[in-house]
Amino acid sequence: MDILYPFLGIVFSSVAVLNNDAVQTLGTFMSSNKSISWQKLWLMAASILTITITWGWFQNNGDISFGRLDKIPYTPIQWYHVAAPAVLLVLTRIGIPVSTTFLVLSTFSVGVMFEKMLIKSMLGYALSALVAYGIWFGLAKILDEKSEVPAEQKKYWRFLQWISTGFLWFTWITHDIANIAVFLPRKIGVEILIPVLALLVAVLAFMFRSGGGKIQNVVSKKTSTAYVRSATIIDFVYATILLIFKEWSNIPMSTTWVFVGLLCGRELAIANWQNEKVKQILPMIAKDFLKAMTGLAISVIIVLLVKSF
Repeated sequence: MDILYPFLGIVFSSVAVLNNDAVQTLGTFMSSNKSISWQKLWLMAASILTITITWGWFQNNGDISFGRLDKIPYTPIQWYHVAAPAVLLVLTRIGIPVSTTFLVLSTFSVGVMFEKMLIKSMLGYALSALVAYGIWFGLAKILDEKSEVPAEQKKYWRFLQWISTGFLWFTWITHDIANIAVFLPRKIGVEILIPVLALLVAVLAFMFRSGGGKIQNVVSKKTSTAYVRSATIIDFVYATILLIFKEWSNIPMSTTWVFVGLLCGRELAIANWQNEKVKQILPMIAKDFLKAMTGLAISVIIVLLVKSF
């Protein structure tokens, strides 16, 4: 059991985190690059993932969490720790974009730490919604988000998109790799690093090959996310917000809430500028928010169960 539970925890969390949060990070990239083979898209994402985690491992003397677990000491893995990513796997298959930070880390960080993660995540949702609303309301005056980029401009936007996606993917990894690393000792050797990287790269390949699964619907149903220009702007704004919160403090936060908040603000801004009835998009926004709240409710229940044990 000493080996089984950590092993299952790493496998379950890797599959759940990459197929839930990573799709939200790489979703616009996949939506706007359907003409490119999934192998090429996967190779780019896998390369950045490998380089980022390896660099973090060197920089932090064997810690791949980028300091996100400094206030969450290593705990011998029990069955209820493994249950959290197992539940996340089920929710991911259903298509609910829940917060992996809450659902996974909540079993390790009961009490005050959980409250700090919640406050930081709620602030992230509100800030990203406000920033997105302001940016896209301004962009609406000069860009028509519902029209595709002219053919002669696509190659330039495609180049910018790969840059912004790489920036976002790097920033996301420095945040959410903690949701996987929490099942590992805070300092690991190369004999553990290499198998973990191999597992993550393999799961990433499955995600790209399957087109993102049901979680991808959260992205694909939003306005013009299949257009390369829109995807580029979304990725850059999202990455910038995550970077700000990363530099602000090492307390883990829900990147899912930041992403949902950003899409919410963007949809409202586009609708308002084009004089569309806001009530037409409210059901979609409310649905995404309800899914986030569902994940939070489940996380709270898990915290209470862990306390009881």
